Amino acid sequence: MRNCGVLLPVSSLPSKYGIGGFSKEAFEFVDFLARAGQTYWQILPLGPTGYGDSPYQSFSTFAGNPYYISLEKLVDEGLLTAAECEAEDSFDNESYVNYEKIYYTRFKLLKKAFDRADINGDNSYQSFVKENEAWLKDYASYMAIKDSLGGISWIEWEEDIRLRKPEAMARYQKELAEEISFYCYQQYLFAKQWKELKTYANKKGVKIIGDIPIYVAFDSADTWANPELFQLDEKNIPIAVAGCPPDAFSATGQLWGNPLYRWDYHEKTGFAWWIRRMEYCFRLYDMVRIDHFRGFDEYWAIPYGDETAEFGEWKKGPGYALFAEMKKQLGNRPVIAEDLGFLTPSVLKLVKKTGYPGMKILQFAFDSREESDYLPHNYTNNSVVYTGTHDNDTVNGWIPAMNRRDLAFAKKYAGVKRTKDLCPALIKMALASVSDTAIIPLQDYLELGSEARINTPSTLGGNWEWRVTSEAMTDELAKKMLEWARIFGRVAR
Repeated sequence: MRNCGVLLPVSSLPSKYGIGGFSKEAFEFVDFLARAGQTYWQILPLGPTGYGDSPYQSFSTFAGNPYYISLEKLVDEGLLTAAECEAEDSFDNESYVNYEKIYYTRFKLLKKAFDRADINGDNSYQSFVKENEAWLKDYASYMAIKDSLGGISWIEWEEDIRLRKPEAMARYQKELAEEISFYCYQQYLFAKQWKELKTYANKKGVKIIGDIPIYVAFDSADTWANPELFQLDEKNIPIAVAGCPPDAFSATGQLWGNPLYRWDYHEKTGFAWWIRRMEYCFRLYDMVRIDHFRGFDEYWAIPYGDETAEFGEWKKGPGYALFAEMKKQLGNRPVIAEDLGFLTPSVLKLVKKTGYPGMKILQFAFDSREESDYLPHNYTNNSVVYTGTHDNDTVNGWIPAMNRRDLAFAKKYAGVKRTKDLCPALIKMALASVSDTAIIPLQDYLELGSEARINTPSTLGGNWEWRVTSEAMTDELAKKMLEWARIFGRVAR
């Protein structure tokens, strides 16, 4: 079945308190998508973010970002007052997220709510803690210990707690009992409010596409609590880390620094951790996009301590064995394979064998020097087409950076004469393609420029900040989106 949707991070939603979240504006956005005939809302990873604010470097692969908890709902429940929220979280700029300000104010408010909550008498809270004990206690302990040590990475902790020696674990859990409970409570609020929003979206006919990085962050509860899953030595120091080799875009490659998986161990356990991770994702989302899918075929291993990615080597990943086990235990669940970049025959074979749709990016199509797999006449049905992703500029930001030859080719291919008509033409091109699913970033429907870009890879600062305003999502825009979805057979007539 043909369908379409919109890409917009939760953090980019409008809201009263400085960052998008699970407030009434999120429900209004779902209403907007439903009016616009959209089947999908694609978001970015929902995990708690650290230095750099990237959702792809999270403190936990299971936990949710406490910034998204709706303060208004806590006011409605009598856990906060509107005056307290206004005093701590008054924001001047509704178009960008000020992460530093949120970091210094949000936890104070959540702590007030926690202090007023009766967690011991709250059966739903107690049930949540029990149902999520496989990851929750480790995450809450990790965050509480991290806070108590000034926020330093666990690799810098004293050896007894870094290596999770029983006496050290017992001591910290006793000393930090209240702080650990506070982090558990944040996750309870996040899960409760996210479930309400997802249930509302599904009732409106809107499905959620979630997103997970292939790797976890080194500075995360996952790595600290489960060192056996990763390529670490006996002192839990990485042996090698993740990244990408040098290419036309980067002479020294990309050094991500994530710990690499010990795939032989995962295989021996029947990929138990990965199955648990994916099962949890399918509770949160209706469909899951897995980032850097090629890493399951081969991954670039860079010696730990290297300052660039130049001297890594390709190593074999788990291949189809992981997905065979996943399908056996979870059934054939909907996954999007992020198969962008240089793809070898073995990667293409793996994606094909899984049956998962790959991604097509229209901004990658218009390189006049060579025939491109990203041009729509080369697509197959089993694919998801985008004008761009969160890592691309907006279409109207990308156009001025094109060389004249590429721009001329794009206009000719799209059948437009004026450059200003190219953005809507590319959206229609995506919707008209044979791809079963078309996902368009909201910024492109709004025809915004580089000021609305979400992320510029390999840069620090200025990313993940853009937010849409409520005024931008007009009935007129919804009608236009609905009309286009109907014209190209992506919504029931």
